Amino acid sequence: MPAPPDAERDIERPALDFEDFYRQEFARMVTLAIAVSGSRVTAEDVAQDALLQARQKWDVVGRYDKPGAWLRKVTIQLASKRLRRARVEAAALLRLGNTPPEVAPGPDEVETVLAAIRQLPRQQRAAIVLAYLEDRSVKEVAEIMGCAEGTAKAHLHKARARLARILGEPEVGTR
Repeated sequence: MPAPPDAERDIERPALDFEDFYRQEFARMVTLAIAVSGSRVTAEDVAQDALLQARQKWDVVGRYDKPGAWLRKVTIQLASKRLRRARVEAAALLRLGNTPPEVAPGPDEVETVLAAIRQLPRQQRAAIVLAYLEDRSVKEVAEIMGCAEGTAKAHLHKARARLARILGEPEVGTR
């Protein structure tokens, strides 16, 4: 006789292999962190730090239905924190009369879009990065961000409208 559906949910899922998880997620976390922080060097550090947190909590995280969602949330938080710290440091350098060294930009169009994304508020930036760079559904964006689907849709709508203004493009529905 098969087990009732509720009994199947109570069975503990086997943990994923962390090494496989790391190989699968590292490059994605670097891309996500670049979009949030604007710096490849920072992004690589953020991805390593987020994966280190996952490793330290792997007995719990590895059994989540979506450990990648947890990792993305941590990555966004760490990248946002680093971006805030970099802005504070840059402001302090400017007050002291020093200017931070310039980082060589990537291709012009990519750099322009990434710069526009960095101007978005944190929640809008996270939603855009998850939806477009990570190709996540609205449902997944909401789960990762810990909000309702309607809230994720609102973040995406506001972010697209703001990006259109920043980039000088006509907003959807205004043509």
